[in-house]
Amino acid sequence: MPIHPLEPQRLYRQIADQLRQLIVSGEFVVGARLPAERDLAKQLGVSRPSVREALIAMEVEGWVEVRTGSGVYVLERNSTDRPGAVAPTEWGPLELIRARRVVEGEIAALAAVQAKRKDLNAIELALQAMRTDANAGRLPLEGDRAFHTAIVQACGNVVLTETVQSFWDSRRGPLFTRLGGYFETVDSWRAAIDEHEAVLLAIRAHDASAARTAMQTHMDNSHARFSVSWRKVKAT
Repeated sequence: MPIHPLEPQRLYRQIADQLRQLIVSGEFVVGARLPAERDLAKQLGVSRPSVREALIAMEVEGWVEVRTGSGVYVLERNSTDRPGAVAPTEWGPLELIRARRVVEGEIAALAAVQAKRKDLNAIELALQAMRTDANAGRLPLEGDRAFHTAIVQACGNVVLTETVQSFWDSRRGPLFTRLGGYFETVDSWRAAIDEHEAVLLAIRAHDASAARTAMQTHMDNSHARFSVSWRKVKAT
C-alpha cells in the first residue's frame, strides 16, 4: 500500500471530524441536540472557541443546525442536496481574531509613531464611513476594512499590509460570514466603533502604548462578542 503524505489539520477541523464520526455511528441521531459547548470542550480537551468554530463548520456543511436560544441539532443528510465542504485552508474565525490581536496591536503601536497627516485623514474618513453606515442601520464592514487598512498603510511596510489584507480575505470566508450572521448587529457594531475611535485617538496622540492597548482591547471585545452563549443570542 503506498504511503501518502500527511497534511496538518486545523484544530476545529479535527473536532468537526470527530463529531461527524459520532453522528455517522449513531451516537448523535437526527434531531438530537448536541451537548453544550463547554461539555464538548471538556470531553475533547480543547477550548470552547475551537468547539464553536467546529460547530460553525459543520453547520456550513449541512451536518447540524444552530437554533439560537436553544442549541445545536443534528440534521438529516440528504445525499442529493449537500452544501459544499469548507476549504481545508480556511482559518477559524475566533483563532483569527486572536492572531489579529497580536499582529494588529503592534501595527497600531507602529502607526502611532509613523502616521502622517494623510494617514490620520484616511483613518478618520474610514471611521466616519463606519458611523454613517451604522446610523443608517447597515453593518459597516467596508468602513471597518478601510480603517484597519489605513492604519497598516501608515506603517509603510508591504508585508504587514498584505498580512492584514489576508486577514480580511479570511473574514469574508463562509465560517466568519456564518458566525457573523449570528452575532454581528448594528448595536454590536456601535460598540466596536467606539473601540475604533479609541484606537484613532491614541494614534493621533502618537502614543504607541495606548494605541497597542486600544487595538488589543478591541480584539478582546470582538472575541467576546463572538463567544456569547447560543442561548443568549436573540432568535430571529
